[in-house]
Amino acid sequence: MNVVKPLTVGLLIALLAAPVLAESPTDKAIPPNTFIDSQPEAHYLAKDVLIGAKVQGSDGKIIGDIEDVILNDWNRVQGVVMGTGGFLGIAEKRIGVNLGALEFQEKDGKRVVVLPNVTQESLKTAPAFKRAEPKKSLLQRAMEKARELTDKSSETAKEAYEKAKETAGPALEKASEAAGKAYESTKEAAGKAYESTKEAAGQAYEKAKEAAGAATEGDGAADKAAPKSE
Repeated sequence: MNVVKPLTVGLLIALLAAPVLAESPTDKAIPPNTFIDSQPEAHYLAKDVLIGAKVQGSDGKIIGDIEDVILNDWNRVQGVVMGTGGFLGIAEKRIGVNLGALEFQEKDGKRVVVLPNVTQESLKTAPAFKRAEPKKSLLQRAMEKARELTDKSSETAKEAYEKAKETAGPALEKASEAAGKAYESTKEAAGKAYESTKEAAGQAYEKAKEAAGAATEGDGAADKAAPKSE
């Protein structure tokens, strides 16, 4: 078993020591150092190392699990809230533990959290952790969740609309262009068909006119050739 050097705890504290930044209004420029692109190898995530982690006592037995992180007025990790005892969360006792009292060790290739010189038995005499503010009710959590879903859904719908608009723009232009070309082609073809029909009709009319003239002349000649009766 190798005990991780105090530097590890220091890095963990540094990870969670960054000040909580207020959300910038949309009409102001976002400061250049607001976001973190990726996690450095020497840094840890609270959910990977602290929140939800099982805490072992000196005898190697699990004595509790970390449920929350305590921040001081400088937004730095002061300690953790550990749940112990009870069964499936029922009658569970919560105690506050200073972060410096915890040890982060490597056992069998896994990182574990140890609270030295403490056992399940000794935790019975530890003072229960007292909150400065009451825990949020189920109604408050439900209202916050409803607002979160509403805000996310409206933003998602807006983004989807903008993307659809952006995607449909070129397609609409292409469709309009194709429709214009098809219309011109149809118009041109109809014009040619009309002219051909007009010409054919004119020729048929002239032939009919000629045939009618010839028939009239034939009738006149026949009348002249017929003998006159007394």
